[in-house]
Amino acid sequence: ISDSGVRCDSLKQLASVSTDVTFAQEFISRDGHLLLVKIVEDSNDRVPLLSWQTVVPLIMTHTLTGFMELMDHGIVSWENLSAEFIKKIASFVNAKAMDASIQQVSLAILESMVLSSSSLFQLVKQEVTMERLLSHLQVTNQQIQTKAMALLMALLQTAGDADRQVHMLSLHLCLSLPFSLSHGSTTNHWRCRQTGTNNMAHYLYVLQSVTLNHLELRMRMPLDSYNQDQREILHNLRQAAFETESENSLSNERRRSLCAKEFKKLGFSNNSNPGQDLLRTPPGLLALDTMSYFASRYPDAYSRFVLENSSREDKHECPFARGSIQLTLILCEILRIGEPPSETGSNYHPIFFSQDRLLEELFCVCIQLVNKTWKEMRATQEDFDKVMQVVREQITRTLSSKPTSLELFKNKVNALNYSEILKLRQTERLHQEETLAPPVLELKERLKPELLELIRQQRLNRLCQGTLFRKISSRRRQDKLWYCRLSPNHKVLHFGDVEEETETPAIEGLQEKIPVADIKALLTGKDCPHMKENKGKQTKEVLDLAFSITYDVEEYSLNFIASSRIDFCLWTDGLSVLLGRDMSSECMRSELEILLSMEIKLRLLDLENVPIPDNAPPVPKPPSNYNFCYDFSQTEQ
Repeated sequence: ISDSGVRCDSLKQLASVSTDVTFAQEFISRDGHLLLVKIVEDSNDRVPLLSWQTVVPLIMTHTLTGFMELMDHGIVSWENLSAEFIKKIASFVNAKAMDASIQQVSLAILESMVLSSSSLFQLVKQEVTMERLLSHLQVTNQQIQTKAMALLMALLQTAGDADRQVHMLSLHLCLSLPFSLSHGSTTNHWRCRQTGTNNMAHYLYVLQSVTLNHLELRMRMPLDSYNQDQREILHNLRQAAFETESENSLSNERRRSLCAKEFKKLGFSNNSNPGQDLLRTPPGLLALDTMSYFASRYPDAYSRFVLENSSREDKHECPFARGSIQLTLILCEILRIGEPPSETGSNYHPIFFSQDRLLEELFCVCIQLVNKTWKEMRATQEDFDKVMQVVREQITRTLSSKPTSLELFKNKVNALNYSEILKLRQTERLHQEETLAPPVLELKERLKPELLELIRQQRLNRLCQGTLFRKISSRRRQDKLWYCRLSPNHKVLHFGDVEEETETPAIEGLQEKIPVADIKALLTGKDCPHMKENKGKQTKEVLDLAFSITYDVEEYSLNFIASSRIDFCLWTDGLSVLLGRDMSSECMRSELEILLSMEIKLRLLDLENVPIPDNAPPVPKPPSNYNFCYDFSQTEQ
């Protein structure tokens, strides 16, 4: 035991220093790695089964760890290893009773072998049983789970298509059980423990990516108009949607006309040759597969979709075929079908492990969502792209919440209707501009007085320029024009009749005037004297543009009818400023919001991509004394 202890300490130190490439080169040049290989090959299978009180399992763990560190430098090729060594490592993995540390390192070694060459892949595949690897995913040791998953992913990515199908089926069945039982406490614990590590999340992402990429072939393949099977699927879609009379009794011309009409109702743009709609790749034949799956798996929902839209006006029809093709493309882009798995990716969808045919089942839910969103938006054919953008957002937002079952996905995506999408967009836009952060809101409140003063000055300047108004006689005939403007010193309103061709009359040419100090009130709408005189005879448009000012103890009034809503807002705001009141028009609120937004963006320009905390950092305590001034009276030598 004492010799074993010394040997264990030496191997532990060797495993530590083997991470240094200089040491590794020197050690390997003296065939030191072969000594480690010999230790493994000469080990007795029973040795690791000894009691934890012995140091023998630690010796094997440090030996394998040191060997792994040396091989990671790439100085020696993995193909130089003997078949006996590989079998010994595989036996550690296959053993049912084995020290966890030894199994963990052995799994890592086998993974490196599989990724290094195809010949070693074949040897490892023969020696390691798939059942045993899958059983490692069910243990409580998180490190072994992760290493076993890594080896499985290496086998899947290196295997040929035939082998990969077998491996994927086994692994998918293994993982689908805990992910599908999302309501059990044990399962929740399993899932949280698994996905809590970046490594396991990455391997689950790789599994999802490799599995879904088997659809890439169909996605890249356009429809062949000469392929009888594909043409038959198209006609089955038509026949499943419409109960037509026996086509055999119809003439060829009548049959073609009937088929073209029904394909149009199905939403194909090319009625006489609908296969041309499926020449676009992607989604290619994958769109035909999803439509056929929906029609056969959910025939009632399929018939309801088609017949409901057949009864609408042509421009309000939601085209099933066109929508299906675009939806299939959207799902392919969201699920990243055809993209090789990223080396650092970890964004997988838990719903994948609850469905054998994820894309098809998602399509069946989402094609009905397309029809629902179409109706909510009251869309026409011109709005097709807008509807599909909203549907893409609905799907993306729902999947980002990580639903664990198709039923959960269906409930969430249907609850996320068009009005909710609009609310979310508005909220996110405000957050993106950081206009809702407490410090920004405080800054906006401090900027408001300055910007309101700017708007007040603009209103007064506008009144000084003056505006041309039209008089409306009692006979409802527009006959005379008059002009009103404010004096430059803001103390007198000048007004008077003008001719039609007059542009901007001089202030001296306006005969009438009212001192601002004599103005008593500003009235709008139906409260105006000239609106009360013709009560019930004025349209809402005129009421919205009417305003008056009263003066001389409210016995006299000057009545206005603005030519536009903008002029109404400018004059009522300007007169409110002259009377010392707050401006209240919608134009003022809009302009204030625009000015605030621009000012905030300019002030925060230097803080782009810098998070703004909700609360100010604490002010540090004052120093214990202030005796830290520098005495400049001393002349430096």
